[in-house]
Amino acid sequence: MNIGIDVTQVIYGTGVSWYTKKLVEELLKLDANNRYVLFGGSLRRLGELNGYLDKLSGNFSRRLFPIPPTAANWLFNYAHFPKIENFVGKIDVFHTSDWTQPPSDAPKVTTVHDLVPVKFPKLTHPVIASAHTQAFKWIKKEAKIVIAVSESTKKDLIDLGVEKDRIRVVYEAADEIYKPQTRQTVKTVMKKYKISGNYLISVGVGARKNTQRLISAYEKVRAGENLKLVFVGRVSGRQGEERGVLYLGHVPTEDLPALYSGAKALVYPSLYEGFGLPIVQAFACETPVVTSNISSMPEIASGAAILVDPYEVDSISKGIQEALGGVKELTNKGKIRAKDFSWGKTAKETLRVYQEAAGYSK
Repeated sequence: MNIGIDVTQVIYGTGVSWYTKKLVEELLKLDANNRYVLFGGSLRRLGELNGYLDKLSGNFSRRLFPIPPTAANWLFNYAHFPKIENFVGKIDVFHTSDWTQPPSDAPKVTTVHDLVPVKFPKLTHPVIASAHTQAFKWIKKEAKIVIAVSESTKKDLIDLGVEKDRIRVVYEAADEIYKPQTRQTVKTVMKKYKISGNYLISVGVGARKNTQRLISAYEKVRAGENLKLVFVGRVSGRQGEERGVLYLGHVPTEDLPALYSGAKALVYPSLYEGFGLPIVQAFACETPVVTSNISSMPEIASGAAILVDPYEVDSISKGIQEALGGVKELTNKGKIRAKDFSWGKTAKETLRVYQEAAGYSK
């Protein structure tokens, strides 16, 4: 088969970027029988796309074009023209992102990571919400198979009108760099970010990540404790520093395992997640996890985390206290659960989806 994959998103430093990178890398390791055609578009960052592809090895060719994101959105989501074959040649299946949906003569596979822009447009930048909503119309109409990253996301897709028999659930995974770090490595990274003493870590900042309720819960727990709350992730707008609360902003991927390893717990009371990758990353680093009892989070945690009601500050604070008092048991459970996820497994299951979409499955 000739398998086309849109890799445009690898340059943006998001969870979707990481998914695309790891999926492509593992597919190329796993599969020498099929030829991969990697499509990408950017104007100012075309060099970065080329740089990523230069590091890959395997049976692939590249098709990169100076198409900025705004133009790609207009061309593929609104004008819905031209067909992707004009850029990549003849293909047997095309794996699109959930950002743009170019038309294709080949069967299309689309991974939906979450449905925040569609379900919660007020929590998303209007331009992004509009692009994803428009792309989702084409996903519903044209995708032969939709990959959902959790059973929870599958349910959301069904609720939004995608037929159940078109959806396949394929989990994401934590990279191999996520593992317990040495005490010296943790100390070095803590010093880099000016963190001293004990701390809780949370990934992501904003309304959907439930930041304000988490801070309120932390303030209840920290009374009489030498305990900080550290947020990792880009902050939109100005975020004031509360007592004991640190905002690190964007953190390079290579520093995250040490930040997890040094934390007393990951506290992740999000209001909605398609998958919830930080949960698996923390498990792999043997860090206790407190997370929400809604959306995909109970599914991904699968009994290895403390579940809380994200809408109740008291529930979150009690969950934090429970985690601080039961570290060993949670660490062991998380370590076991982390083994259920791997990018190799993700690639194998995705290749089966390609074969099914193209009519090659038995």
